[in-house]
Amino acid sequence: MVLTNIQAKDSLLLIIDIQERLSPMISDIQNLLKNTLKLAQASCVHDIPTLILEQYVHGLGETDKKIKSVLPRATFFSKVHFSACEEAGFLEKLTSFNKKTIVVAGTEAHLCVLQTCIDLLKSGFEVVLVTDAIGSRNSEHKSIAIEQLKHGGAVISCAEIVIFQWTKAAATPTFKKILPIIK
Repeated sequence: MVLTNIQAKDSLLLIIDIQERLSPMISDIQNLLKNTLKLAQASCVHDIPTLILEQYVHGLGETDKKIKSVLPRATFFSKVHFSACEEAGFLEKLTSFNKKTIVVAGTEAHLCVLQTCIDLLKSGFEVVLVTDAIGSRNSEHKSIAIEQLKHGGAVISCAEIVIFQWTKAAATPTFKKILPIIK
């Protein structure tokens, strides 16, 4: 795989299962939420679409309210499979955004994030795994999932790297909007 800068015009932000009843069990959830919110805010500045996945809402609750409040134009997709790609209509919905780079945040890293990312890679998407915006109940499970996806062809990154790659330059009106997000 040839490394390239992540382009805002080619990106979609995919937030996987950061839900009310699951979040309290996730290791380092506050850091995950902080970085996911930064990505969400930056995606709004760059007019990057967001697709939010929700696993079995009846049992796990809705997406975290802070994330929902930052992303009023996000598209939501309900699922029961660990890999969203196994859900009827998901790949069609994803393809309708016409974006090749999928920037991924969410939980659980070793379940829904891992399985969805593997299937996205198999489907020809470039997957950018934002490691400080993913989590699992067990931090070792998160590390194993990152390693698997690294060897499987995903781009391993962090929120600030992605945000600055989307932004490209300082001393611009866009940068002035991004600066308070990353501070």
